[in-house]
Amino acid sequence: MPDSDQRRHKRIAIVQSNYVPWRGYFDLMASVDEFVLLDDAQYTRRDWRNRNRIKTPRETRWLTIPVEVSGKYTQQICETRVADRRWPESHWQTLRQAYSGAACFAEVQEFVNDLYARTPGPLLSDVNSHFLSELCVWLDITTPQKTSMEYRPQGAKSQRLLDICLKAGATEYVSGPAAKAYLDVELFRSAGIPVAWFEYGPYGEYPQVHSPFDPRVSVLDLLFCTGADAARLVRPTTPLDAPL
Repeated sequence: MPDSDQRRHKRIAIVQSNYVPWRGYFDLMASVDEFVLLDDAQYTRRDWRNRNRIKTPRETRWLTIPVEVSGKYTQQICETRVADRRWPESHWQTLRQAYSGAACFAEVQEFVNDLYARTPGPLLSDVNSHFLSELCVWLDITTPQKTSMEYRPQGAKSQRLLDICLKAGATEYVSGPAAKAYLDVELFRSAGIPVAWFEYGPYGEYPQVHSPFDPRVSVLDLLFCTGADAARLVRPTTPLDAPL
């Protein structure tokens, strides 16, 4: 049971794991004291769990991890298995071709290449956790990362999220604005855990290798284009050439 001091200062976010997500995902992660991956939730097809977007010379392109799915899509994210172990090399070659002309490609390529060379398997959750943890090192984010399975949550929907918060010793639940449509805020309030709505951005533009600027792409785009500056650009910021 956390001591009283911890209970006065623990903000938690609970989000399903994504594959190499956009920078707002990392901004949310950096803003809390514990980040819980909700991977005992149902796997959803054509979602961010196993794919994300990058910029290429002609268009925005999806990078998709092939996965095995049941006929009715009833499996959990943590049960979803990668279907083809050759995907890391394919994704790296696509990234190399798309970003070889980026300003910081030489600075970043060894780090990203190594991420793909060391990709675990066969579970999608392990793949996503690997990328999130390693990208946090580059982005100077030290928030502890846990999985919902570690807390063995009970109940459904809002009650399940609240159960994780209670077991983790949270004093505040931080949620993205999309949850306003379904989260039972009163349930949290009655348990003594207020809900804070996280606002993404505004994020400054940066010089992408392919124009026009598109903010809705994987954080890997940010790394290849800005290198070490990516650590401050995942948070609401001023343009790249402005002083800190």
